[in-house]
Amino acid sequence: MTPNPSFWSGRRVLLTGHTGFKGSWLALWLLELGAEVTGFALAPETNPSLFAQLELEWRLDHRLGGIRVASLLTDVVAETRTPRWCCTWPPSPWCAAATPNPRPPGLRT
Repeated sequence: MTPNPSFWSGRRVLLTGHTGFKGSWLALWLLELGAEVTGFALAPETNPSLFAQLELEWRLDHRLGGIRVASLLTDVVAETRTPRWCCTWPPSPWCAAATPNPRPPGLRT
């Protein structure tokens, strides 16, 4: 499958996890295809990071925050003029084990 740049050109995309390794690659790919990318994530965990090496902070609308803070995420969605596409990059499986309460309150399995 070949990505279609004309499809992505000018599309507003909200990408969570853009400061991580895989999220940085996805952000770069979307930018190269012409998308208007807003990234929302915690600060990069490594130094150096792919995010820093690709200078993504200057190439996209970079927002710091965690997706667990609903008010922050709601504000980002509103400020990005309601993105056409939202891409979430899930954390690695071991992140849940390191988090005291990995599920939001009220969520049942």
